[in-house]
Amino acid sequence: MTRTNRSRTAVAAITLLLVIYLTDISLGLPDSLLGSGWPDMHLSLSVPASYAGFITMIIAADTIISSLVSNRVTQKFGTGWVTFTSILLTAVAMLGFSFSHHFYTLCLWAIPYGVGAGAIDAATSNFVALHYDSRQLNWLNSFWGVGTIISPYIMGASLNTAGGWHNGYLIVGSIQMGIAVTILISLPLWKRKEAAHRITTQATEKLSNWQMIKMPGMRQAMAAFFSYIAIEQTTALWASTFLRQTHHLPVDTVARAAALFYIGITVGRFVAGVISNRSGDYWLVNAGLGIIAVGIGMILIPTSSYHFVMAGLVVIGLGCAPIWPALLHATPNNFGAAHSQIAMGIQIAAAYVGTTTMPPMFGLLASWVGIGLFPGFLLFFLVVCGVAVMRLKQKVVVQKRD
Repeated sequence: MTRTNRSRTAVAAITLLLVIYLTDISLGLPDSLLGSGWPDMHLSLSVPASYAGFITMIIAADTIISSLVSNRVTQKFGTGWVTFTSILLTAVAMLGFSFSHHFYTLCLWAIPYGVGAGAIDAATSNFVALHYDSRQLNWLNSFWGVGTIISPYIMGASLNTAGGWHNGYLIVGSIQMGIAVTILISLPLWKRKEAAHRITTQATEKLSNWQMIKMPGMRQAMAAFFSYIAIEQTTALWASTFLRQTHHLPVDTVARAAALFYIGITVGRFVAGVISNRSGDYWLVNAGLGIIAVGIGMILIPTSSYHFVMAGLVVIGLGCAPIWPALLHATPNNFGAAHSQIAMGIQIAAAYVGTTTMPPMFGLLASWVGIGLFPGFLLFFLVVCGVAVMRLKQKVVVQKRD
């Protein structure tokens, strides 16, 4: 290979990595919009606050389906085309949200949003886990955090305009459409990077989802993803309402306060990326669980200062930061590179079962018991996640020894 060709290859590799980072910003942009805008949205739609759980349930249900079929779709069309189509679907969904004035129309537009989110998450996560090291996967997910940080500020600013929350979704939908066009232009780069891997995977044993679920460690991995996402998504959806109802803050203030949780995730993932290659995936997961425990303790302590509670949300975000990318990056090592795409899809599907059921369940419990249940709910799933990760590591060690 000549120096010119090597230079072109290096430029293409860097360009693709930047595009992948942009893809994760796109994945994060819609995720924090509903939680930050819902305190105002449910009032303008004349529905109870707990109805936010129904929207997330629809999104997650479609995400589960698209995650489970991501292995077949990605092998047939390639990661690039799956990524482009998924972002296009979420862009259309966001624009649909912006023109909605009834709760049922939000539910309808939640369908393409969920389909797009599941396919892109499984495809790009496996792509990076196979082709890049743990550092890049942590930094990739920190760019997801960038998207989740930007959205609450967009929503907070939009709530002070005549268009209200509709403008927030219009702006994010327009940004998503621009990112989709960028992915479309970059498709040749995805195809080149993926070519060798596609040849390898076509020669491997094909497993069904059910066969994969029965493999040692798979059920423990599903439990870990389920319980982790229950912590993350319940915090993302209900933190603003928790602050609103316990401290009676203005709507635009709590919308921006929700960004603190995602700031913690974003900063934490950047730091985790710096140390991940030396510390290892399981060490990062256990450290994250410990930090989450500290954050929950902060919001459990009775105090009249809402600043201390919001600081606790940042700490919870810092703890959440390394867990998701570390579990994703461990997938090829846990189950083998040949089965990593189907394992990735199942794990992400399990996570979105948690998203489907746990935030609405918390909303239901909070309507009976009160929003003060929030810290205890998070603590329960922290314990479940810790036990599942411990059992997963034990299963993988035994399997490799045998």
